[in-house]
Amino acid sequence: MKRRIFQTTAALLALCSSSLLAAEKKHILMIAGKPSHGPGQHEHNAGVQLLAKCLRESGLPLDVTFHLNAEWPAVEEMAQADTIVIYADGGKGHPALQGDHLVQLGKEMKRGCGFVCLHYAVEVPVTPGGPEFKDWLGGYFEPNWSVNPHWEADFKTLPKHVISNGVDPFATNDEWYFHMRFRDGMKGVTPILTAIAPDSTMSRKDGTHSGNPAVREDVKNHVPQHTAWAVERDADGRGFGFSGGHFHNGWGNNDQRKVVLNAIVWTAHSEVPADGVKSAVTEADLKANLDPKPGQGLPEKPKGPEKAKDLPAK
Repeated sequence: MKRRIFQTTAALLALCSSSLLAAEKKHILMIAGKPSHGPGQHEHNAGVQLLAKCLRESGLPLDVTFHLNAEWPAVEEMAQADTIVIYADGGKGHPALQGDHLVQLGKEMKRGCGFVCLHYAVEVPVTPGGPEFKDWLGGYFEPNWSVNPHWEADFKTLPKHVISNGVDPFATNDEWYFHMRFRDGMKGVTPILTAIAPDSTMSRKDGTHSGNPAVREDVKNHVPQHTAWAVERDADGRGFGFSGGHFHNGWGNNDQRKVVLNAIVWTAHSEVPADGVKSAVTEADLKANLDPKPGQGLPEKPKGPEKAKDLPAK
């Protein structure tokens, strides 16, 4: 009898322990946009799946789910998320601006859910979207104010912030947006990646994304430009904006990838390891799940009755 009681007690303790561990897991919800741009560029679907793979293999207490091709999660799933990550084309076509999605996001932000936007997803119109993203992310790409040149950003130093854990200074060539529209007085905002933009970034004429007098003056005076930033919001919410990510191969850079992985974990209120989120990415990983774009180099799928008849019989 005593042995049976002991076994039952042990089983109950194990069950309780398992339940507690499950309860401690943070839910990361990722949304990838539709295919866009040329081969190896704006690979939202492949990028989200690669980052999800890294997070799942990190050994951290995380539950990671994703939706591809701009599929929007159900309200119930969003309500369970500790942070929501969007990697997609922005502007008027931003997934967050379709239907009542902005209202849905607002509800989750109000309860303290984290928010992460990567590359083009940091851009929304001045309205709708501007005031919300300025609050939730701490800043956003504002047309006729921010710019999107391709350049090699050299991040020589990083701030003392958990998102910088284990990240060494690095430089990558990307479409690093800068001159973002930040919160007034940078309230609650911490710049994470900052570099001096070279004069070559102002080689284009003024336009909605290419230049304006204010940004030209900044570049002329070598004012440091923030290309990634974190924000601590009211209700204990956290946000992270990352303007890089145009080129899919950029995720192969260990430090660039670690900054984003650390940030996702931080916005979910999970503990970032002292040496950062560990991950390893191979050439095969980078080639996996790429969108079937012309020139992508992917094997063509059989099509038409001529090909179908060559398939082995089941």
